[in-house]
Amino acid sequence: MRKFNDSLPLRLLKAREAAMAFFRPLLQEIPLTEQQWRVIRALNEFEELESKQLAELCCILSPSLTGIINRLEQQGYIKRRKSSEDQRRILISLTDQAKEMFARMSPLLEERYQEMTERFSSSDMQKLEELLNKFCDVKP
Repeated sequence: MRKFNDSLPLRLLKAREAAMAFFRPLLQEIPLTEQQWRVIRALNEFEELESKQLAELCCILSPSLTGIINRLEQQGYIKRRKSSEDQRRILISLTDQAKEMFARMSPLLEERYQEMTERFSSSDMQKLEELLNKFCDVKP
């Protein structure tokens, strides 16, 4: 067995933590958790989604997403509505308040993203993106 520090899942977690260190301070100012921001980002891009779609896109387990959605709704960031085609389907979307917050925070988070990626060459960033995409396509 590999040494503990050579474990690929652990190294990926450490890389994620290093990346999130750039964004967490800004998210704490709003205040939102990383998962809440991920949900808001997805809804900003895809406009309206069902809970199952949102869970898959955001890599959040459905039971956890339920709590996140409830909290975001209490904060006034998301709204739910029944689908006009199928009353059993609940569609989730952003409120105007969330859209305004997203518009205000996005440039600040993009600035942090640039700070992080400037530490690497563009070819290294391209290689990293390619390898991560390739790794995400691996199935057991």
